[in-house]
Amino acid sequence: MKIMESAENYLETILVLSNKGDKVRSIDIVTETGYTKPSISRAVKSLKESGYISVDVHGYIDLLPSGRAIAEKIYERHRFLSKYLMKIGVSEETALTDACRIEHVISEESFDKLKEFFRTLEQNS
Repeated sequence: MKIMESAENYLETILVLSNKGDKVRSIDIVTETGYTKPSISRAVKSLKESGYISVDVHGYIDLLPSGRAIAEKIYERHRFLSKYLMKIGVSEETALTDACRIEHVISEESFDKLKEFFRTLEQNS
């Protein structure tokens, strides 16, 4: 199922924040993204209704399996793309920005071929 880029970004943000070891709250997403509290509240409500996250009575957000799968896929793409853009000489700032855009539109096939290509390059160097 294809979800909107903004939802993918929110799920990725929740994953990154939770990987830091802290419990994630809406205010943490506000701080991380710079979006407004009302925007984050709407997004959290939508993600919860779609079955991607759960929110407990204390307001802590957890990724459900479907949300975690999407977040991990997007985050893997982000890390890979930004790493290799920088390896070919793109500035860190541009690489991070471009990776954030590309990660949502690149096909599974193209991404897999890029990973395969760079793995082969690294093994032969």
